[in-house]
Amino acid sequence: MPTIETNGINLYYEIKGEGEPLLLIMGITAPGSVWGPHVADWQEHFQCIVADNRGVGFSDKPAGPYTSAMMADDYAGLLDHLGMENVSVVGCSMGSIIAQQLAIRHPHKVKSLVLMCPWARCDSYAKGVFQQMINAKARFTPAEFSLHIQLLIFSKSHWDKPQVLKEMEEGRLADGENPFPQPLHGLEGQAAACIHHDALAALAEVKSPTLVIGGDADIFTPVWMAREVSEAIKGSQLYLYEGLGHGFHFENTPDFNPRVREWLLAHS
Repeated sequence: MPTIETNGINLYYEIKGEGEPLLLIMGITAPGSVWGPHVADWQEHFQCIVADNRGVGFSDKPAGPYTSAMMADDYAGLLDHLGMENVSVVGCSMGSIIAQQLAIRHPHKVKSLVLMCPWARCDSYAKGVFQQMINAKARFTPAEFSLHIQLLIFSKSHWDKPQVLKEMEEGRLADGENPFPQPLHGLEGQAAACIHHDALAALAEVKSPTLVIGGDADIFTPVWMAREVSEAIKGSQLYLYEGLGHGFHFENTPDFNPRVREWLLAHS
């Protein structure tokens, strides 16, 4: 498996497709493979770089806490290893805070940014959500924890579809049989990065073209968070899917994939 040593850890990554480089950074609890439905489209146009964040998947899972800056430096090391600078970056949820820090700390490495369901800082509600995620991980079976995550990220409109219900049940069963589950300390480390991320003032320094995108029915990272990020980055664009949740990119993949693809191509 391709791994590199960066920032004191071994980071697992894969590259798919050809063209301009596109770095994809996934969210809390999720390995890079979760990008699959999007990479299937984007790899026809970009060289997609997908890694497992520290604390999950095939990457190292050191004891935490982690920080969003630390995790951004993980990716800066990966880009150095690959000899890449000035790449497009798409970050989802926790991946969006890592992408923010990458643009702030290593601006020459970031050509353009897509920030999915992002936040610049956590309020007390958000901190409680992440703490409860840790509590659930510590007490639930893997399948029960998967249900907890599904309830956070998918909108009512998604739950109302019978075929989707079946797919979500299959997903919970698969998570229950995952031979490489995320350890509790890996989630604790990632949650600490999420809770303590505060880049609101520094976002004014971001000069890369930026698309902020989310769902207006997101209960995990509510819409005020996306608006605050967009307002903090001068010249950024904001697009919100009506009635969709934190997992809007799965709820409406047929629109999301080409929308982001065309935006990236226009800013490459």
